[in-house]
Amino acid sequence: MSLNSYSLGELAELVGGEVKGDAHTKISGLATLQNASSEQLSFLANPAYEKFLAETKAAAVIVSSKFVDSCSSHALVHENPYLAYAKLSHLWDINSSQDKLSFTIHPTAVIHPSAKIEANVQIDAGVVISKGVTIQSGAIIGANSVIGSDSIIGENTRLYASVTIYHGVSIGNHCIIHSGVIIGSDGFGFAPVNGEWLKISQLGGVVVEDSVEIGANTTIDRGALDNTVIERGVILDNQIQVAHNVRIGQNTAIAACSAIAGSTVIGKNCIIGGASGIAGHLTITDGVHITAMTMVIKSLTEPGVYSSGTGVQPNAKWRKSIARLRQLDKMADRIKRLELALKAKGDE
Repeated sequence: MSLNSYSLGELAELVGGEVKGDAHTKISGLATLQNASSEQLSFLANPAYEKFLAETKAAAVIVSSKFVDSCSSHALVHENPYLAYAKLSHLWDINSSQDKLSFTIHPTAVIHPSAKIEANVQIDAGVVISKGVTIQSGAIIGANSVIGSDSIIGENTRLYASVTIYHGVSIGNHCIIHSGVIIGSDGFGFAPVNGEWLKISQLGGVVVEDSVEIGANTTIDRGALDNTVIERGVILDNQIQVAHNVRIGQNTAIAACSAIAGSTVIGKNCIIGGASGIAGHLTITDGVHITAMTMVIKSLTEPGVYSSGTGVQPNAKWRKSIARLRQLDKMADRIKRLELALKAKGDE
């Protein structure tokens, strides 16, 4: 196989799929059904896009057996087209190519003499590494990133440009930390005294386990006493706030702009939709799915799907709905009085 071009048969073999059509068809990239060229591969994972199958110009499309007959091009048949697409996407990801990495230390990087930098580490321009830091083999530290004292960056972990890691943070192996992420900032801990606020020193750290991905501009606060913990395989989207002493269980996914207050424990294999809010000191069990813009104010002890708020409506209908919502207490009182009156009449 060449660096950028593969036969359809080779791609099918890589993902365990089957070719319907010409297995020798050359594929040079990936694209959507609507925009794919005659040398690109596309995929159909959402049935809503089936309408584009008949008119796509793609050389081939990854489809399930259900949609083979609707496909106007060659097909790579796979029981899970989205998974096959995900696997093949790495073939054309220029950021994942080790050939483009120099594994050198830029002369403008500032590294404390006590830092331990293992072999095959790339440290880009303007990086600052403080005392007692350990950078393990295969790690990549992007330009202008800062790593605080006594922190650990695991093997083959990548920090993109302008990541800030405070002191006493441990990041595992094979993690991806995107630009603007801050890990280990102080938790929001203050004690009220005489109408003012006394800051509480945050004495814990942050532990990020293996194979975690953290999206751009997400912030993870250090613990007040114990550590904040992000367990193995967690994926966090952009602009998420994780407060002090939160624990997020293995393989949980959290979408953008969500906020988790302090000391909440989230279980394994949960999905939390965008712009959700989770109050502090709660427990969310394994296998919970919280839909977008949900506000969680009590612990969730059973797996399942949870929602709050109302769906979008035209403004005029929404205003009427809110007006009715405000009348619920009065309506409930009227219904109760009517029920009592009917009961009294029935007893006569």
